[in-house]
Amino acid sequence: MDWDFSTTLIGSLPSRDAVSAVDVVVTAGLDCPAWPQLPKLGYGESMYVQTGSKFPGIVVGEDSLTVDLSDYDPTSAYEAIIMEDREHFSLDPKHAAGFAEFMGRDFPGARAVKGQVTGIISEGLVIQDGGGRAAIYDAAYCEIMRKGINLAAKWQADALSSKSDTVIIFFDEPSLSLLGSPFASISTEQAVAWMNETMEGLDCVKAVHCCGNTDWPMVMSTDIDVLSFDALEYGRSITLFAEDVSDFVDRGGALAWGIVPSTDEAMEGVTVASLCDKLEGLFDALESKGMDREKVARKSMITPQCGLGGMDESSLAGALGLLRDTSLEMKGRYGL
Repeated sequence: MDWDFSTTLIGSLPSRDAVSAVDVVVTAGLDCPAWPQLPKLGYGESMYVQTGSKFPGIVVGEDSLTVDLSDYDPTSAYEAIIMEDREHFSLDPKHAAGFAEFMGRDFPGARAVKGQVTGIISEGLVIQDGGGRAAIYDAAYCEIMRKGINLAAKWQADALSSKSDTVIIFFDEPSLSLLGSPFASISTEQAVAWMNETMEGLDCVKAVHCCGNTDWPMVMSTDIDVLSFDALEYGRSITLFAEDVSDFVDRGGALAWGIVPSTDEAMEGVTVASLCDKLEGLFDALESKGMDREKVARKSMITPQCGLGGMDESSLAGALGLLRDTSLEMKGRYGL
């Protein structure tokens, strides 16, 4: 699928109420509107809680998700998995106010609408038992999480399909940057298999977002349609793997370039021209290694580096303006 520098958001906004947050989404001129997460309302709006609150035995704390791995009842979760009961793992409105508000709006003319769940690596490392052991290392619980994330993504894709014929589900995976370190004892083979399991049977556009540096060829080898990454900080690392990028794009994959700053500090001195020039430099690097520049352009999306939830609300309009205008400028340069 060609994206022609279409715009979307990673997820979070700095708004403190759902109505104003979705108002921002509606007025931002996004090609692919996304429902907003509202982390400034507290940990209950964390992406980890949104995805994991319905896993068996979960306790939502002030700043943590825990489970007693020696004493939880998996019965209802297993029944839901066997019956493919997507509703069982649906978003809880008390943890996703932005989703509920988003579903009450219309988005005429949108190329797609976007939702998001937390990916298995990141979710599994955040949820811990009482002893500080990550739940991802418990084989039985990890399987429940993988199946639960898969059903949660399917439920969300089903719901969002009422807003657009094309739905994108992002699997947010900041912890992919920990793979290969002592903080994540997970093999490449496990990571690929587990990520693919969470995407299995999902009838929509599937994306993975990682805002750090990671094993990009490994991520592109999964069943994703879109690779979303922080191009402002790590764009050069992507260009080191031009052959893998070329193979990914040739099989229909697309790149979501997180080129727009997502923090107040990073916004200083940034212009549309400087962001476009940086993108062109990354395109230069790929073209120098044999990639078709025009094809890369058609297979590109434009996003912020990461969620905008940590930004001051006074900076939000500027970031969204950069997002819109950078996309328009790149579309103009490539006649898209």
